[in-house]
Amino acid sequence: MKSYRKELVFNTKERFALINITGQVEEALRESGIREGLCLVNAMHITASVFINDHESGLWQDYRDWLEKLAPHEPISRYRHNLTGEDNGDAHLKRQIMGREVVVAVTDGKLDFGPWEQIFYGEFDGGRRKRVLIKIIGE
Repeated sequence: MKSYRKELVFNTKERFALINITGQVEEALRESGIREGLCLVNAMHITASVFINDHESGLWQDYRDWLEKLAPHEPISRYRHNLTGEDNGDAHLKRQIMGREVVVAVTDGKLDFGPWEQIFYGEFDGGRRKRVLIKIIGE
């Protein structure tokens, strides 16, 4: 069995961003040479997420509205975590809701998606460097 590892780096200017990373994951899969196996993609920071869904602008606005309703950024005093001097308590909760990682089957050298599925990076506390790990195993 072979193994391949690659990191993506993000540093968004916006506090909240949803970025389609499907192409970058597909590129890593091509680089790996793996034809059959599994592809793990995970956010390596506790205020960011990796998830699978549809790339549709109305859905993105729905996510933004829904997450802000569930865990609004302000007032920052509402979060005990922010008593440590941070202002990102909401981002930790948003990450928990959206998830840390995805695993996609690799079949015949391609990501084995269902209809409309794509991989996204969710940033909930932007403005600094963060990493996403791609780990592919198989043959």
